[in-house]
Amino acid sequence: MILDKIKKAIPKRNSKENDDATLVALDIGTEYVKALVATIDGDDITIVGTGRQHQELSDMHGGAIADIGAVVQNCERALAEAEEQAGFQAKKVVIGIAGELVKGLTNTIKYKRPQPDRALDMREMEFIIEKVQERAQTKAQKQIAWETGNADVEVKLVNSAIVSIHIDGYKVSNPIGFQGRDMSIQIYTAFAPMVHIGALERTASELDLELLAVAAEPFAVSRSVLGVDASTSFTAILADIGGGTTDIAVVNDGGVEGTKMFGIGGRSFTRTIASDLDLSFEDAEKLKLAVDDPSLKPAAKQKIEASLGKTLEVWLSGVELALGEFDAIDHLPNRILLCGGGSSLVKLTEALEQQDWYKELPFTRRPTVQHIEPDQVAGIVDQTGKVTDHTYITAMGLLRVGYDTMIGTRPSEGIKETFNRILSV
Repeated sequence: MILDKIKKAIPKRNSKENDDATLVALDIGTEYVKALVATIDGDDITIVGTGRQHQELSDMHGGAIADIGAVVQNCERALAEAEEQAGFQAKKVVIGIAGELVKGLTNTIKYKRPQPDRALDMREMEFIIEKVQERAQTKAQKQIAWETGNADVEVKLVNSAIVSIHIDGYKVSNPIGFQGRDMSIQIYTAFAPMVHIGALERTASELDLELLAVAAEPFAVSRSVLGVDASTSFTAILADIGGGTTDIAVVNDGGVEGTKMFGIGGRSFTRTIASDLDLSFEDAEKLKLAVDDPSLKPAAKQKIEASLGKTLEVWLSGVELALGEFDAIDHLPNRILLCGGGSSLVKLTEALEQQDWYKELPFTRRPTVQHIEPDQVAGIVDQTGKVTDHTYITAMGLLRVGYDTMIGTRPSEGIKETFNRILSV
């Protein structure tokens, strides 16, 4: 069997002496696998190794693994490069998950406390959170079952985070000890089909890594910019444009309002050029990347731009539809932050900035558009000099999710960390 052969070829990992001080982030994208090896010292995360490996067309489909054996090989090559640079092999890994069937939504539950005069304690909070999770899972399962036509589809929680808590209309950051009757709690939850999660678990196992967490990639991007400041008022639309999917997260006042994904990414633009110009995928990719090259002949440039324009129109419609589903928000953030390899396409950025796709959405003005740069990621420092642009933001966010998971077991954790540990069981 191919996986058995691959496993024999992969040496057992000799981890660094203190496994709790090291971490691997694996961003398994449609176009590239990116591996970051990091050390953790207190609240400081330092990237000490990076690796990248190109994926073949058949390895991924719609942001999900299609060929486990091939993806394992690509991950191993990216890991080997990162570990050689780091000088050690880390044992714990966080892996990102994407695709249209990953559902991230924020649910609000209103709860009337039977004893409003009694101070709220952790046991009661656990009960309320459990009810929110049950409701969210039922909703996600129904939605995925409808989209796949499979009523028996199994889903699993991959991420949860508290957005806001109100008691009798009063917003609180720590509800413990408060009295009151009417409680309203917003919790972001992300669910994915077990078949996708199972593929990631198998990949980690074949690589002889301990899977610390699986993270919805738009949630990881949001964690990259939110950092460790629990009181942040950060507000923006985050768009991670990869090879196979576009993943969108809306963050409002430091809380993740929800995440949406649709299956149009950088490879969709390449396929349109290949079809329109009757070229191989590889040649079409070269032309897509060279569209702004001054040496390109005007006739060829015109044809490429026409092909790009067709896909851009569909992609912008996808962005509009995705953002239109955030109907619980009065106003969408007026700032759009981009990351991912697909966002390197200049025509895409120009379309967001110049076209009127946003007119029917609840923006108060035309949104501004810019890329997220690595130095905007709070609390993560790159020691390698190789994490230089927006294509590494998702992987950096995965490191943050891993850090969150690791500190969730510390005795000194704060109230928000305690709740988020309860949420991520």
